[in-house]
This record gives sequence, C-alpha cells and structure tokens, in this order.
Amino acid sequence: MGHRLSKIYTRTGDDGSTGLGDGSRVKKTGARIEAIGAVDELNSVMGVLLVHEIPSNLRSVLTDIQHELFDLGGELSIPGQTTLSDNQVRRLESALDGLNENLPPLKEFILPGGSEAAAVCHVARAVCRRAERRVVRLGETEKTNPATARYLNRLSDLLFVVARVLNVHAGRADVLWRPGKNR
Repeated sequence: MGHRLSKIYTRTGDDGSTGLGDGSRVKKTGARIEAIGAVDELNSVMGVLLVHEIPSNLRSVLTDIQHELFDLGGELSIPGQTTLSDNQVRRLESALDGLNENLPPLKEFILPGGSEAAAVCHVARAVCRRAERRVVRLGETEKTNPATARYLNRLSDLLFVVARVLNVHAGRADVLWRPGKNR
C-alpha cells in the first residue's frame, strides 16, 4: 500500500468546504459532515476509554468497535456506500446480552460515574447518542444505510452496560440517582 497521507494539509477546505470519498465537495456544516464528525468524536472518546485499565475481553470488543466506527465514517463519506450490516448489530447485541447477564438488575436510574473508566464510557455513550441523532438527521434528507442507525443505537446500550461492568471491575458501585436530592 502506498503512502495515503503524504501531505496533511491541502488548503482545499479553507473556503468552508470539504471533500467526500467520492470526490465531491460539500459544506463543512452539512448534515453528512456533522454525522461524520460525531462518529469521529465517538471513536476518539473510545480511544480515551481504551487507555484505562480494562479487562481484556472488553478491550477486544471495544477495539473491534473502533475499527467498525472507522468503517462507518468511511461509509458516511461516500454517499450510497454500505459497509455496516445487521451482522455487526447482532454482534453488539450478543456482546450486550453476555455482559448484562452477569450484572445485578437495575432498580434505580444511575448517574454517569463510579470509576474513571466507567465515567469515560458514559461520555462515549452520550457522544454515541449524538452520532445516532446526526445519522438519523442525515437520513431525513439523504439515503443512508438503515443498519447504521441501528448499530449506533445498540452501541449506546452496550456502552451503558460496559460502564457498569467497568465499575464492577474497579470494585465501585454504580452511582444511583436520587430524585429531588437537593429540593
């Protein structure tokens, strides 16, 4: 494989436009770029999560997700491109079911927190929800891969459960929400 990024700056985006993978140029404020940016931000937060002490089985799952998020960004950068499928959605569901079955059932809502890794995982979950909203918004005006929104929806659920697992791993309890605490 040749050098893909031999020159980092091109100056072509100085006018407020950016190039898509198909060679077309669009405004940096467009719905497609907002979706790509949110997925990129999610992948970056996943990278921050992965610098923490994480059980190896979770590290493997989260690393695979990072690769899929990069694929997803590529998919979004080429209108009409499809890289994700319901196979990836089912894989997330399987991981979610396996991790959740060992957790105590929730009787209360929880707040983001507990261990540092769990707190970062909750940030990733919130960014994932934003990425999902951006992809859904893009789908309101352009054709998108339906599996993409399903993937992000399932991923946010998985990240919620992973945050709980990380708290268990760290010997920390989930932070329970106390409604009206300061009334």
